[in-house]
Amino acid sequence: MAFITNDRVKETSKTTGTGTITLAGAATGFITFNAGIGNSNTTYYTIVGEDNPSEWEVGMGTYTHAGTSLSRDTVIGSSNGGAKTSFTAGTTIVF
Repeated sequence: MAFITNDRVKETSKTTGTGTITLAGAATGFITFNAGIGNSNTTYYTIVGEDNPSEWEVGMGTYTHAGTSLSRDTVIGSSNGGAKTSFTAGTTIVF
């Protein structure tokens, strides 16, 4: 397990609530977290609501290939006063 940063890593998600984010595939012109970060590695992340842009979160999380998920380990800032944002239905962008 390592701390990895990489350019052009961007996926979509339909995950709601405050739990682990299930990633749904790379946005056009970008690469997946699997390709750019790799299994079990930690990285910075930003999540923003594509359908609800007032919902956002920045933090550090761990990518897991099984289930293509990103944990939300440490929140650095958010639209929820610095706590995990409870994302509502719709598409979010994770990068």
